[in-house]
Amino acid sequence: MMKDPHAAGEPDNVHAALASVSEELLLILSQLQAFSELPALQAAAAQARTIAANMLVLFRQEMFEHHADEEREVFPAVLRNAAPGHERQRAEAMVRHLTAEHRRMELLWSQLEPAVKAIAKGRPTDVALADVEALVHAYRAHAGFEEQQFLPLAKAVLSRNSADSAALALALHQRRGSR
Repeated sequence: MMKDPHAAGEPDNVHAALASVSEELLLILSQLQAFSELPALQAAAAQARTIAANMLVLFRQEMFEHHADEEREVFPAVLRNAAPGHERQRAEAMVRHLTAEHRRMELLWSQLEPAVKAIAKGRPTDVALADVEALVHAYRAHAGFEEQQFLPLAKAVLSRNSADSAALALALHQRRGSR
């Protein structure tokens, strides 16, 4: 009796077919695993849009106005009332330092703003982590210097002139109330 020449190859064909089915199942399972992460990714994307929108508001309505208030009202009041000599020189150096930091942070923001706008609108874009970290680091250092160095000096200087202090407080309050 003669053997069928194809019968000898059947186990190989079956193994190849079953291996193919197994590979397809693995591919399907891999894709389903990725799909199961979709809700979390949607939540992360929504959070990114919210954070980006909040940053746009922060810079447009708070940060730039904060810098302008300091430069227009606070810094001149401190300089006007600082005692001649060391105190005035210290105040002038701090005001130069803080104003330069304002410009630096505004420049950093201007470089990030287009990408942040795109993210707020849900458009995919790249934001360089180094650029974000540079802005965050710069502002933290700025706020630390202002809180630890400048504001105590400003408080001491302005507390000696109640009229100038009251005028400054009123001007800042009115500006903040109109926002």
